[in-house]
Amino acid sequence: MRTFEITTAIAILSAASLTAQQTGPAVPMRDFASSADVAALIAQAKSEHKEGQPLLSKPILTLAPINANLEYRTAVAPAAVHETEAEIFYVIEGSGTMVTGGQLIGEKRLNAENLNGTGIKNGRSRRVAKGDFTIVPQGVPHWFSQIDGTLVLMSLHVPRKSDPVTAP
Repeated sequence: MRTFEITTAIAILSAASLTAQQTGPAVPMRDFASSADVAALIAQAKSEHKEGQPLLSKPILTLAPINANLEYRTAVAPAAVHETEAEIFYVIEGSGTMVTGGQLIGEKRLNAENLNGTGIKNGRSRRVAKGDFTIVPQGVPHWFSQIDGTLVLMSLHVPRKSDPVTAP
């Protein structure tokens, strides 16, 4: 099953790279991560995690400008909007509640392409658990409003040129 999960992530990364434009400095490509590599990343994230740190991110695969990252979440982190990237999540371990759509509460600009907030109002909540996939179009607020213990995700940011899409 683990091989299927990694193969699926690589297929998504490969398909997404066909539509992405390379920008910025060259980043070394990493095109394969075994299930043992991912398990080691999870163990590393767990050991590096500090009390009060809701989120720790580690790179899994890299094909600039696209990165697949491991997100190790133990508590609620800020809500986000990525104005020029879609984001795909795959739940590797754990469960929680994800909110998409609606409006950011306490919106703050992080940089030219990203906003953060303290939460989301009028969004759509759904439970996510091991094996679930979800995609968040660019420009759509998203937030993990509840973490049940630990939530381990693969997060894939996909650069987009098109106009933002409204979440269903």
